[in-house]
Amino acid sequence: MKKDIILAGVGGQGILSIATVIGAAALEQGLYLKQAEVHGMSQRGGDVQSNLRLSSAPIHSDLIPRGGADLIVSLEPMEALRYLPYLSENGWIITNTVPFKNIPNYPEMADIQASLDAAGQVIAIDVDEIAKSVLSPRSANMVLLGATAAVLDILDPDKLRDGIRKVFARKGEAIVETNVKAFDAGYASALKNR
Repeated sequence: MKKDIILAGVGGQGILSIATVIGAAALEQGLYLKQAEVHGMSQRGGDVQSNLRLSSAPIHSDLIPRGGADLIVSLEPMEALRYLPYLSENGWIITNTVPFKNIPNYPEMADIQASLDAAGQVIAIDVDEIAKSVLSPRSANMVLLGATAAVLDILDPDKLRDGIRKVFARKGEAIVETNVKAFDAGYASALKNR
């Protein structure tokens, strides 16, 4: 079994934290993992992207070919659109519905959503609002990870929760539990929106 995942967003949104948690969970489950990242102008609101390849067998390349991604996970809707050529025929798109408008000619959200809907199976949720609803606005990335867990059948959601605990442990128990709560809220929302 294998899963190829593209994580996309804008600098500062927490894409690399999602990658770290998924990586920790994959290793805990004894899976093979390859990862490649593009930081670009991440400190200035630019594109941040990560290729994650998980498998029960050895993996030879860390890059996902066009048409090979099982999941596109995006904290920014236009960034999901950017990586559509990489989505496999039966792939999933899990995306935030709240745009990060860092360019003057940002497309209309209705146009972005129509393109995403035409490309694959989509879970589009307002992760920012869900994070606020669990009193953790800075944990929108963990809400998105929870939504991803609803379709990421190679990883046990409990292993992802353990990954959150491991990655955020140095920040204290309150931060850990806040992030787990955000993950659970995203997971529940995605199950309702599937």
